[in-house]
Amino acid sequence: MAVPQPGTPARKPRRRWRWHVPPALVHGNETLEGTEMLDEFSGAVGLALWQSMRDVTLWAGGREPAERAELFQEGAHEQRLRQLDQAGVDAAIDAPLRVLARISAEPDRITEEEILSACRDVSTWADAQEKLATAIAFSQAGALAAPTNAAAGFRVGQLARRKAEYARAESWFRRVIGLGRQAKDWASYSEAFLGLGELYAQRGNFPAARRFYIRGLRAARRHGMRDIQGRALHALFMTVVDTRPEEALEFARAAFKAYGPTHSRLPTLARDLAYFWMTRGRFAQALAVFQALAPHLATPGERMLNTSELGRAAGGAGSRPDFDRAWDEIWSYAGEWHSRPSASQALLDLARGAASLKDWSRAERAASTARDVATRREESKVAMEAETVLDQVSRKRGLETATEPAGGEQEEADTEGLAADLLRTLTSVGRR
Repeated sequence: MAVPQPGTPARKPRRRWRWHVPPALVHGNETLEGTEMLDEFSGAVGLALWQSMRDVTLWAGGREPAERAELFQEGAHEQRLRQLDQAGVDAAIDAPLRVLARISAEPDRITEEEILSACRDVSTWADAQEKLATAIAFSQAGALAAPTNAAAGFRVGQLARRKAEYARAESWFRRVIGLGRQAKDWASYSEAFLGLGELYAQRGNFPAARRFYIRGLRAARRHGMRDIQGRALHALFMTVVDTRPEEALEFARAAFKAYGPTHSRLPTLARDLAYFWMTRGRFAQALAVFQALAPHLATPGERMLNTSELGRAAGGAGSRPDFDRAWDEIWSYAGEWHSRPSASQALLDLARGAASLKDWSRAERAASTARDVATRREESKVAMEAETVLDQVSRKRGLETATEPAGGEQEEADTEGLAADLLRTLTSVGRR
């Protein structure tokens, strides 16, 4: 060991930096914990769910086994089981709720992993039922029960962001960054930056969103996580798509490369790119991509939007046969407009395609229907855009044309190359 020379100051021992883990908000818009869950599930089922969630949060608050053993009164376990039997909960969550009932019987023996797994199952079930408050409540209860699990915290942030509880979402994402750093869980660490980016993008703060996406991208690159790299690059593409077309194309190509040919999000990237090209007046490329996408779309909503966008691109490209087929398919949904979330946007796309073809009667019919559906569904942005289309149609002015696409020769060459690569990939990969 080296001996310090006389007169040489002794070196101070290096301090080991401990990454700060901030606390997270555990309340959203509800006045009392879990009351929104009771709004989503009334009666005995709602009470059983609420009591199960409260057992978890009570258990999570007592950190020592000796303290947990004193949390529940004698007979509490039997009472929970009777409650589940009488409530008649969905079979999909009966088993996880019975696992959570063990908390009142064996609070000093049940493990964090068992509680987290059961809470995750109930949260996933509630999310599938579109009961976001319940999904958040159980996801958060599980994250509190397993306080060092970064992935569990990230799930809470995701759900809270979707419910527009931005303060709660941000607090959980920031907590996950600290937890991920401490545990070297680089996937959750990187994902949390993307989560913050999505949150700020959702609120319209694109400069902040870009900064977070870049931090997530850098972390993913350092640790070789191609899936997260692809999603970060895709998100960066979306932040500059309206303002920096050349940079947008660079991000899109990088995302395409990171995803690879079999990634589940490749069709989403292809659709976003085709829509971008359509707004730039490059309708031929957009039309070809929308046509190639059709076999890859799984849900009715996806297929409806793709068909309507195909119709819009066909109108801009001057392809009446393709437009007519899209028109007939979209109009086959007549009578179901108000129950379909994507209907007003689909009708608006068709109106624009018809106007490009100077088919004024169809343009007026589609735009007025889009306006009416959007008004009834309180979709103000689409309703306003439909009014604009109706005004332009009344003056017989086409909205889009393929004759003068935006951008110069370099953008045209980049677009042609990327479109060709996308089409080869979409046509060579089977239905997902």
